Amino acid sequence: MSLHILIADDDEHIGYLVKFKLEKAGHQVTWETNGTQALAAIQAGRPDVVILDVMMPGMGGFQVLDAIKSDMSLKHIPVIMLTAMGQENDVVKGITTGADDYLVKPFRPSELQARIERLALKKPSPL
Repeated sequence: MSLHILIADDDEHIGYLVKFKLEKAGHQVTWETNGTQALAAIQAGRPDVVILDVMMPGMGGFQVLDAIKSDMSLKHIPVIMLTAMGQENDVVKGITTGADDYLVKPFRPSELQARIERLALKKPSPL
């Protein structure tokens, strides 16, 4: 299964690692380093899955998540929060804002890939 995945993370090491691993698995990957560019790319490209960091320049990940889930044409896209913000209130905020999954850094790339593929299989069709 080849997916179009958008990564929004301003950490160069994380971005390169995730992009490399997902491309090696056969996926098409777009990587943006700030929330404003990520939202524009999501609106233009309609990826199969979005991976969002919380702390980014421009719009933060929670703001991007809220914009995705508030837009009828985007809300069907599964979103995984991938962040160092692992406090209980951060996880709860991510889930209640609409994240489909929440993974705390440091993480295992193979676990991220499994979560992506699980969500892509469950993804509802857009209206």
